Amino acid sequence: MKTLLRPVLVLFILMTVITGLIYPAVVTAVSQVVFSKQANGSLIERNGKSVGSSLMGQQFDAPYYFWGRLSATTPMPYNPQNSGGSNLGPTNPALADEIKGRLDALKAAGNDMSQPVPVDLVTSSGSGLDPEISPAAAAYQAARVAKARGLSRDQVTNLIASNTSGRQFGLFGEARVNVLKLNLALDDLKPMH
Repeated sequence: MKTLLRPVLVLFILMTVITGLIYPAVVTAVSQVVFSKQANGSLIERNGKSVGSSLMGQQFDAPYYFWGRLSATTPMPYNPQNSGGSNLGPTNPALADEIKGRLDALKAAGNDMSQPVPVDLVTSSGSGLDPEISPAAAAYQAARVAKARGLSRDQVTNLIASNTSGRQFGLFGEARVNVLKLNLALDDLKPMH
């Protein structure tokens, strides 16, 4: 029994050191050198203070800001500890209520409801943490934001265009607009506070 136990114990300690200490240390060191910004949360700073991450959505509901996708996380929106979609099917009345609530909020904020509302403004993302919206969703909100900020529609449209990212590597995904970066650019153009 002793002859069997010793190699097992040595292998256990060796694998613990390799997979529990050496491998994580190497991966952390490489990520800090090669992908430092991403490894540290892709934080966005203003005046030396972190205001958010480009990878995490934030709640914006003032009329003078662009709004992101709905967050299905609870108990608060964009809660990374509770990431996940709502799993509400198309025939679920709760989904219809959620969409109606968002349509009502868009209308109350002063959006033009005679235009088709982009789907990403009334539905939750799969993770509940999506930081981006489609260029169509941003364009839909442009008139409201321009009016609330006292800017021309062209100024806001140009800001959307300059904050639109294309497909990744020109192949994957769709064009997108990071809501936090766009709202920070708005504040740089014309602060509201």
